[in-house]
Amino acid sequence: MTIIDFHVHLTELEINTTSIIELLSSAYPTREDMLAFCNKYSNPHNYLQLMDQLGLDYAVILAGSKTLSNGSHMNEAVEAFCQVSPRLIPFCTLDPHRHPNMGEKLEDLCLNHGFKGLKLYPPYHHFYPNDHILYPLYAVAERLDIPVSYHTGTSIFVNSRTKYGNPLYFDDVAVDFPNLKIIMAHGGRGPWFDEAMCMARLHRNVYIDISGLPPKNLIEIFPDMERFAHKFIFGTDWPSPIINLANRKTTVMDVKKSIETIKNLPISRPAIARILGENAQQLLGLV
Repeated sequence: MTIIDFHVHLTELEINTTSIIELLSSAYPTREDMLAFCNKYSNPHNYLQLMDQLGLDYAVILAGSKTLSNGSHMNEAVEAFCQVSPRLIPFCTLDPHRHPNMGEKLEDLCLNHGFKGLKLYPPYHHFYPNDHILYPLYAVAERLDIPVSYHTGTSIFVNSRTKYGNPLYFDDVAVDFPNLKIIMAHGGRGPWFDEAMCMARLHRNVYIDISGLPPKNLIEIFPDMERFAHKFIFGTDWPSPIINLANRKTTVMDVKKSIETIKNLPISRPAIARILGENAQQLLGLV
């Protein structure tokens, strides 16, 4: 069974914000422990060893910014990180408030820098996914046949605006760009699970990345998961820790446990295989 983590972030401290570093620190006994962890896995060779331990065949490494300022640096860092192995699949990021001519920029990033997909952050960069300013970008992504992943639903980070994370805005995008591969990261986490499922059910080119959701609760969150297993993609949001919203305590992300939990969901083996890797393989052109 091929296993692909479709939602991985870098641990490099220089490209993470204070709020992210504080969140990571809260999951470790000491700040020094957190720093040691981040420093170790900012080396891609160490991360590849971790992938072997976890049973991951591929990992999608996402450039991403929780601020408006460091997207370009993130792209450079992800490009360098992923150059060491084809098992590391780089996704770039762009911000409509900072990057004019986004379509041209995306084409350059993909054709000249090796990026295989795009990650966008509407709640962090404060734009609606169906804003027509993004349409030239979508036209290029559709032509290049690359996936576009979006943060959807809630976020705990400062200055994020939840209203931009509503999956219903993908209704326009999916209709206007029927061959664009649209991935809703976190599946509308919080207020919009039903809306995310509606979009995935309605549009053949819309998918749900289950990162940031408790694996043991997936069938409760998405009761039709087996029927629509071809629309779900495994992701972990590593190294983001797990947050218990009831007591605000954080614990370290356990990727291996997440994989095992999904393998033991009360759905068929073919459905599990689709979720853990086969769907991602098709979206990424690995088959």
